[in-house]
Amino acid sequence: MKKIIATAIAAMMMAMPVMAQGKTLEVSFDYQRQSGPGSNQYAVWIENEKGEVVKTLFVTSYTTKGRTRGNEEPMRGYQKRPNCVPLWVKTVKANNLTDEQLDGFTGATPKADGTQTFTWDFTDQNGKAVKKGTYKVMVEATLYQASIVVYSGSFSTKTKSGDVSLTSNLLTPDDDHKNMITNVKAVIK
Repeated sequence: MKKIIATAIAAMMMAMPVMAQGKTLEVSFDYQRQSGPGSNQYAVWIENEKGEVVKTLFVTSYTTKGRTRGNEEPMRGYQKRPNCVPLWVKTVKANNLTDEQLDGFTGATPKADGTQTFTWDFTDQNGKAVKKGTYKVMVEATLYQASIVVYSGSFSTKTKSGDVSLTSNLLTPDDDHKNMITNVKAVIK
């Protein structure tokens, strides 16, 4: 009987949300602003083991809000330019999100070069602690038109601290814009 109770308690503990106790994931990269339309867009988010978005840490405002000039009707940037961080748009199901939901993690594209840093506190989009398990950090950048780079790396809530190994995938290389984001890192602290 004691073994059954201990097993039940262990199972419940595994399903309980992670109490981050100050643990964070810090994502950073060096950003160099590029010239030309269809550039300078990026998104940073966390996915669970099923590939579902747990939390978007940041997405550039053009992606979600677009830009209107003159008498143009407002249109989300990814609708006007389908190459605007398309993996994030598809994964987060951006068309199903309200403008208010998008506002929660949207920010201006930096006007100056420099290091960009985003922090995840092991909570979901509603601010609730996530369950124990494996997660993936994702960084996607539209360098220029169809030139898109995606960095990703998996880690566990059991990881105490250290670097998360990232891999990158570049679609349609563009030598003129390749330095938009470099030195991409993810570290659990």
